[in-house]
Amino acid sequence: MTDVFWAIRSTLTSLPVASNNFIDYVKVCCRSGKGGAGSSHFFRAKGLPNGGPDGGDGGRGGHVILEGNSQLWTLLHLQYQKHVIAGHGQGGAESLRSGAQGEDVILQVPLGTIARDADTGEKKVEITEHGQRIILTPGGRGGLGNDHFKSATNQAPTYAQPGEPGIEEWVVLELKLLADVGLVGFPNAGKSTLLSVVSAAQPKIADYAFTTLVPNLGVVAYRDYQSFVMADIPGIIEGAAEGRGLGTRFLKHIERNSMLLFMISVDSNDIAAEYQVLLNELTQFNPELLEKRRVLAITKADLIDDELEDEIRATLPTELPSVFISSLANKNIQRLKDMIWQELHAK
Repeated sequence: MTDVFWAIRSTLTSLPVASNNFIDYVKVCCRSGKGGAGSSHFFRAKGLPNGGPDGGDGGRGGHVILEGNSQLWTLLHLQYQKHVIAGHGQGGAESLRSGAQGEDVILQVPLGTIARDADTGEKKVEITEHGQRIILTPGGRGGLGNDHFKSATNQAPTYAQPGEPGIEEWVVLELKLLADVGLVGFPNAGKSTLLSVVSAAQPKIADYAFTTLVPNLGVVAYRDYQSFVMADIPGIIEGAAEGRGLGTRFLKHIERNSMLLFMISVDSNDIAAEYQVLLNELTQFNPELLEKRRVLAITKADLIDDELEDEIRATLPTELPSVFISSLANKNIQRLKDMIWQELHAK
C-alpha cells in the first residue's frame, strides 16, 4: 500500500460523497505576485557625502501553491473561487535591506488532484501525498539593488533591476479519486449495494439505472484490523468512451485504482459478452487500464440455485478470478474480500 492510502485510512472511516457536493473539476484564474524593484541608493553620512551604493534587493512576488490534504475528497471549496491572487513583493531599501516577499496563496486540494493548463491541457502539477506542496504559479523574482552592479570601473552604479512581473494564467484542477478497488459495471449491477454492505458509506440505492450519479468512497474493514478503500463510480454503458450515457467524465477515476472489481448481475443474458463490453470501453478510454489486476463478481446470486450457478460458472471468462455474491443475503462477501486482498498484495 502506498502512504497516501494509509493517510486516508488514518483520518477517515468512510467517505460518502453527496451528489450535490461532489465537484471534481474547477477552472480558476491564478495570478502570482510581481517581484519588487531593486533599490538604487547611495550611502550618505556626515563627513561622507559620496558613499558607495547600498541599494537592497526587491522581494519576490507571492506564489500560488497547491497543498495535498487527505481529509478533502472534493473540489467543492474551490468551485466559486474563480480568481486566486498572490501578493506583490516589496521594493528594496537603503542599507542593503531587501524588500518583503509577496504573500503566497496556498490552495488545499484532495489527493489525486491534477492541475492542467486551461488552454493546452498540459499537465502542470500532480498532488498525491498529504502535506505535499508544489508551486503552481510562481511569483516574479525581485530585482537586484545597485550594490550588485558596482565594479572597479563603475563604483557608483545608478542602475537597479526592476522586479519580474507575475504570471496570470487559467488553470483547470481535475480530481481523480485515489482508491484500492474500483467498481466497474453496467448501471444497476449492484455496485452501490455492495459498497453500503461492506463499508459505512451510504450511496443512493434504487431499482433503476444511473442511481449513482457521482463517485462514492468507502473504507472496507478486513481481517486483523486491516482495511482497503473501495470506489463506486456511475455505471458504464456501451459507447461510454465515445460520450454515451455519462460518458468519460467518471471513467478517469478508475485510472487511480490499484485493481478493478467487475460486477455483472446474474440475470444478464450473456455474462461473458457483458464483461467484454465493459473491458472494451475501458480499453478505448485508456489501454493502460488492462494492466490492472481484475476480479469478476456475479451479483444477485441469491436469485439462482446451485445447479444454475454451476451452469453459469462454466461460461465465465477464465482469465480472471470470479465469485458469485449476494449483498442482500451476505453470500460470499467475506470470500470476495479475501480475493480482493489477495489481488491487492499479489506481486
